[in-house]
Amino acid sequence: MPSSSADRIGLLCRAGHSAKRLRELVLVEIRARIPFTGHVFALTDPVTAVATAPLADVPGLDFALLPDLIRARYLTELNRWDTVRGTGARSLLGATDGDPERSLLWRTAQRDLGVSDSATLTFADRYGCWGFLELLRYTESPFTTTELGVLSTLATPLTAGLRRTVGATFVESDSRLAPLGPAVVLLDDTLRVRSRTAAAADSLLRLLPPDEPIPPVPASVYNAGAALLAAEAAVPLGPATSRVHLGGNRWLTVKADRIGPDIAVTLEPSTATERLDLFARAHALSARESQVLTLLATGLDSRELAAELFLSEHTINDHIKAVLAKSGTRTRQRLLTRVLGVGRDR
Repeated sequence: MPSSSADRIGLLCRAGHSAKRLRELVLVEIRARIPFTGHVFALTDPVTAVATAPLADVPGLDFALLPDLIRARYLTELNRWDTVRGTGARSLLGATDGDPERSLLWRTAQRDLGVSDSATLTFADRYGCWGFLELLRYTESPFTTTELGVLSTLATPLTAGLRRTVGATFVESDSRLAPLGPAVVLLDDTLRVRSRTAAAADSLLRLLPPDEPIPPVPASVYNAGAALLAAEAAVPLGPATSRVHLGGNRWLTVKADRIGPDIAVTLEPSTATERLDLFARAHALSARESQVLTLLATGLDSRELAAELFLSEHTINDHIKAVLAKSGTRTRQRLLTRVLGVGRDR
């Protein structure tokens, strides 16, 4: 039997769970060792670090105030998940020298909720930032150095596990899933909806988890808008865009930009280039393997690839074999079907 939380969570990460189920099981494992009242466990776009699929339980939060909470989270560099990347778990009280008033997020939202301390851990590797975890304490004592140390040991196995769950979304499927977008949602600077296109209603519904009572605008839209506000406030997290998994082999790109006084958030199917990048990162492809895969997706065969890259056909075939092995795919055709999201029956 695994002797530590990191060992047990490592087993969970290798068990083939979906991203949501993995996070649920991890929270159960953590709670058995470290008490907490609330949590935010979010996936992020590996390139921009913008949150995409939060699994959250924040006791006392009025859903009408969710935009305020998300906005403050992005405008607060202190203990934000990108600023604690590579540092292990850090507590709010530790980051503020015991004065949480220094945190805009705490002053804006968490103080009124009754949060007394929080601990943040980021899951990132050389392929990108895959998510973050924030544990919230209300009545419990502050997080101890020992507890933060235990949380820090989870970073490595969970980073790999979350990255694998992204790779597993690139399935080979014959199903004919309804197309989406493009759609546009207009937000004001408080992230409240001003208007939206007709297509947005359908797109937003498809972004909503069917079994969770959450607001009509998914958090991924608010997160993109908040990332734009952070950039404008000179505390940028990354470009105000993210790729969101919709189920099956579908990915949607959510992007925020300024149109006059409004924030326009567009939702469109991810492009082939965006999917290729995500697939390569999720399967830990090398730079050369990613380059070969990208050219393979344009329709080049091994001979043409060799000429394009000034390599031998043998070397090209070795790179393709490596990509197939890392992604667990048997043939080139099935590989491209998974990467590009084109079903065999289309």
